[in-house]
Amino acid sequence: MTETYAFLGPRGTFTEAALRRLPGAEGAEQVPYDTVPAALDALRRAEVDAAVVALENSVEGSVPTTLDELATGEPLQIVAEVHLPVSFALLVRPGTTFADIKTVASHPHAQPQCRRWLAEHVPDAEWRAATSNAEAAQRVADGHYDAALAGSFAAARYGLSVLAEDIHDVSDAVTRFIELRRPCVPPPRTGMDRTTVVAFIGEDHPGALLEILNEFAIRGINLTLIQSRPTGAGLGSYLFWMDFDGHVEDARVGEALMGLRRICADVRFLGSYPRADQVRPEIRRGTHDADFTEAAAWLRSIRNGHA
Repeated sequence: MTETYAFLGPRGTFTEAALRRLPGAEGAEQVPYDTVPAALDALRRAEVDAAVVALENSVEGSVPTTLDELATGEPLQIVAEVHLPVSFALLVRPGTTFADIKTVASHPHAQPQCRRWLAEHVPDAEWRAATSNAEAAQRVADGHYDAALAGSFAAARYGLSVLAEDIHDVSDAVTRFIELRRPCVPPPRTGMDRTTVVAFIGEDHPGALLEILNEFAIRGINLTLIQSRPTGAGLGSYLFWMDFDGHVEDARVGEALMGLRRICADVRFLGSYPRADQVRPEIRRGTHDADFTEAAAWLRSIRNGHA
């Protein structure tokens, strides 16, 4: 049976481009949704088998909508990630010149990545927010805006011209996309894995974050992302989104998760999955699986009366 993938639409988004890089998505039905929450809700309702959304950009940081949806909505699980180099093009209706441009539309994460370029080339143009860069291109084609920041590949789809391309303020920008499914057994560990969790602090007190970080530090686990977000339960109530090296099947990761479970009000496991960059973490002495096995055997020996 052909699988179905949800993604942020309309057609021609960077999310669609990331989706096409997933090996499992080849030949799958790909369904665009207007917003990230709509795509994730479709997955929760089992209308689709998987969803692909943006999680993090190397220039603008994390995507708050994605973090909040996954931290507090009905649980979903990350099973894969894709790193997509992102460079924008200025798309216009045929015949439009720089002098004609009074409005430029894009997704809110695109504009800050091109702020200096826009100020230099279209200084009098006003920026307009769109739900996606492809939606901005669609609105340009419909005559609502004069130009859109989007992938150059969206031009042909919407009958637009590329007025400028390779637009960015910071070169080599990369966006990280994730594939999500309903809760399932994590993919097998590869030795080049990443795990994502959300930790909820039980009560706000001095050293609360340090207690969480210590669970990773003493086991030699490298955090690759940590971000606090409000829980919505009132001022001062926060959760922590964390990505770190390793797989839930690794002894050091398993023990760290148990430690978090003991000290936090709640811990949401969001998945262990292969890293897109295939970086193999350096495992410190004393934190290999064999070290945990030997230590457990030593403790059993003591409890059994052996020195």
